[in-house]
Amino acid sequence: MNQQHQDERARIREAMDRLLSGQATASNGSLTVVALAAEADVHRMALLKRHVDLKNEFYERVRTESQQIPESERRLRETVTKLKNTVANQKAEIEELRRQVIRLTFASAVLTHDRDERVERTLVPDNVVAFPRSTT
Repeated sequence: MNQQHQDERARIREAMDRLLSGQATASNGSLTVVALAAEADVHRMALLKRHVDLKNEFYERVRTESQQIPESERRLRETVTKLKNTVANQKAEIEELRRQVIRLTFASAVLTHDRDERVERTLVPDNVVAFPRSTT
């Protein structure tokens, strides 16, 4: 590792300590990667690309030392909850639509059957008596 890389890592670790102790100097003090990058005076992509281990360490420390869930994880959990509710609502709607299709199919069959009987009766001349249909 070159000296610049080591200096970045040292600044990031110091920034972690300041954020977790609530003594932020260069950021808003939130426990996020963006605040950590601002506090350490490094580009946030450096945390996401070159110093992934430090980013993971930061989030682990946030969980253990502050007993908080990181902001990104909290948002993901909220999104998952909303999506689960959406899926449940859609499943219920699909079931209701299926029941409606069955009801409409039966109604169509009854109406078609009634219409066919009326058409048969009108085709029979007045002087002919139709035999009832057998039920067997």
